[in-house]
Amino acid sequence: GLGGCPYAKGASGNVATEDVLYLLEGLGYETGVDLNRLIDVGQFITNVLKRENMSKVARAILCKRQDDTKTTAKNSTTK
Repeated sequence: GLGGCPYAKGASGNVATEDVLYLLEGLGYETGVDLNRLIDVGQFITNVLKRENMSKVARAILCKRQDDTKTTAKNSTTK
């Protein structure tokens, strides 16, 4: 992420890389970075460190993926 103080727990000013990338892509910039792969890496790291994923974009996309998986599973069992 960007900004904040690494020594102050919960320091305001930190911005998750995923959130910055999402913003830049939304503004039309080509970043050359795969947002979904970045989210996967960020989630892997937060799991290893046993910390909460602080990226708002990552949390939203991960929830959507989970919802999509549940919907797909539900639809395949009702056919």
